[in-house]
Amino acid sequence: MEKTKNSVYKLTLSAVFVALATVLSLIKVVEMPLGGSVTLLSMLPIVIISVAFGLKWGFGSAFVFALGQLALGLAQVLSWGLTPAMLIGTIVFDYIIAFTVLGIAGIFAKKGYAGVCGGVALAIFLRFVSHFISGYVIFKNLEQFEIFGSLFTNRPILYSLAYNGFYMLPELVITTVAAAIIFRIPAVKKLFA
Repeated sequence: MEKTKNSVYKLTLSAVFVALATVLSLIKVVEMPLGGSVTLLSMLPIVIISVAFGLKWGFGSAFVFALGQLALGLAQVLSWGLTPAMLIGTIVFDYIIAFTVLGIAGIFAKKGYAGVCGGVALAIFLRFVSHFISGYVIFKNLEQFEIFGSLFTNRPILYSLAYNGFYMLPELVITTVAAAIIFRIPAVKKLFA
């Protein structure tokens, strides 16, 4: 009975946090012209789940979050006129993988406070890597590179690094700092104990 009660608690809290993350993802501080944005801590609830409940709950919640982000962004992606292969690649790398990797945030949680911060930073870095791969492999031949100036023309690695780094670096710093602060609060530790 206790195990079932614990699972229901985790499921309920995870659902609430996924919903919170989805709402926070709609509050964009900076929005990039071809997708991507700096949000108001939208990844924080997902990494909290992973740190607090473990990788299984973290990856499960992150996958549900990824599907929600795909549902919210699909209309914009479809408007880009991508080939079927590019569309599938975008869905896989910019949505499914990019948001599901956030579930790894709890990998070092047993190592204490430094492990929590390291796991959160790793998760967000892996999200950046997924977006970087998409930018390099899928979008390297698009004419949109020209809107950012000749510096990026015929330089897909530089373009993908700069474009995705512009919004992912602030997301990494802000989310890691917020997680570091939150997991120092005794009431939060007690909530997830």
